[in-house]
This record gives sequence, structure tokens and C-alpha cells, in this order.
Amino acid sequence: MPFVNIQVTREGVTKEQKKRIIEGVTKLLFDVLKKAPELIHIVIEEVHTDNWGFAGEQVTDIRNKNTKK
Repeated sequence: MPFVNIQVTREGVTKEQKKRIIEGVTKLLFDVLKKAPELIHIVIEEVHTDNWGFAGEQVTDIRNKNTKK
């Protein structure tokens, strides 16, 4: 049973986009692994940019700096 956890920042990912991600990942795992779609589980987690960081900074701060340029 494949389980896929996708994390995105909480910045306006629409229901339709999430639906397309779920459909696309399911198709990919079916095509590559030959797993039945009813066995494939996909979770999309939206993470606030305060809780996501890289290069020692919060994404919120990085985005704020980039919008001020």
C-alpha cells in the first residue's frame, strides 16, 4: 500500500489543484509500481510559512524580503 505525503506551504493551493495532484500521483504510482489505485493513499498537508524554513530562515521572512525588492 503506497502512502505519499505531500507538504506545501499554505498559500492558496486550490481544491482543484489538490485534486489534480492526487489524480496525477495516483496515476504515476499505478504506471510505475502497478499498484491498484484503491491501495494508494495520498495526503496533502498545508504548512504555514512560519513553520517552514531553509537556509536558517523562515519562509515567511524570505518571502517578505523578496516582496520588498
